[in-house]
Parts: sequence; C-alpha cells; structure tokens
Amino acid sequence: MYASYLVFVLLIAIMPGPDTMVVLKNALSGGARGGLFACSGIALGNFVQATAVGLGLGGLIVQVRPLFEVVRWAGVVYLCWLGFQALRGAWRGNYDTLGDLKRRRANGARRFREGFLSNITNPKVMAFYLSVLPQFLDPATTGAGEALLLAYTVLVVGTAWQLTLLAMVRQASAWLQRRRVRRTMDAVTGTALIGFGLGLAVE
Repeated sequence: MYASYLVFVLLIAIMPGPDTMVVLKNALSGGARGGLFACSGIALGNFVQATAVGLGLGGLIVQVRPLFEVVRWAGVVYLCWLGFQALRGAWRGNYDTLGDLKRRRANGARRFREGFLSNITNPKVMAFYLSVLPQFLDPATTGAGEALLLAYTVLVVGTAWQLTLLAMVRQASAWLQRRRVRRTMDAVTGTALIGFGLGLAVE
C-alpha cells in the first residue's frame, strides 16, 4: 500500500502549483541559492502542516470555519501579492545579474519567508492531507506514527521535486538570464500565482 501511496504523492508533487511557482520565482530572481531559500521555507511550512494533521490537529483547524477563512484569505492576498511582484518585474524588465552573490545573501531571509508564508497560508495543503491520508490508513489498526510517516512522505517527495527543479534551472541559467526569457518567465509565474490566489478565493 505504501508503494501505491508513494506513486500517488509523486504525481501530485510534479503537478504545477503555488509552491512550484514560488520556487521558480525566487530561482529566477536569485539563482539556485534564492530558489533554495524559498524551497526551505516551503519545506518548513509543509512540516508544520503535516505534523498538525498527523497529530490530529488539522481537522480542528478545518472545522473551525472562522479560523479556516482567515488562513484562506491570508493565502489569497499573499499569492496575489507575489504574483503582482513578478508581473511588475516583467513589466519593468530591469534585472540585476544572477551572479550578484551579495544581493542573494541579503535577500535570503525574504525568500525563505516567501516560501514559508505561501505554504502555511494555503489551507488546500492541509485539506489535501486530511482528504488523502485517511484513504491509506486504517483507524482501527494505525496510530499517529503511521499517519506522520505518510504525511512526512509528502514533505520529502515535494522537497525532492523542488530540488530537482532547481537543478534544471541551474543548468539552464545562461538561457534564463536573457532579458526576454526572464520577462516571459516572470509574466508566466506571476499570472499563475495570481490565478492560484483567485482559485483559492472562490473555493
């Protein structure tokens, strides 16, 4: 059963979503290092949500509708804001070189924060855990340990995919530094982030 669950999680991980777009956005503006900071923030957000679900706290958050709505609308606003930033960059087209290591280090905390907040304010992540995990667990025979194993599998697979994506971005860094390519990628990621935000708003 775990093997089938692993395949399912892998298929979900490679589907483009807000986390992927946030990693791409930061990798484009800060190189692989910038993307890694964002990936680390996303991983921490996933860890918090996976732990909450594995310990049975996720259901409480989803059931308390006012709390769920606060988290949902925070996610809507934040994703749209990130999307607006990317679109603004595409519109201006004034890009610093990706080789500016000092600037990347200075922005590391901000990139980590973007990754963490984009994940932790997305209640769809917790809803995914709550809807999928019970299908692979038997309440009569399994406990918190098994639930945490399945939840952390999502975290590990998702992080591995994002690191693979960063490796591909690094290999194509020379091509991605072209101004026209950067503007196109920023426009695509910005539009996608705003689209995910609006999609979250109408749920």
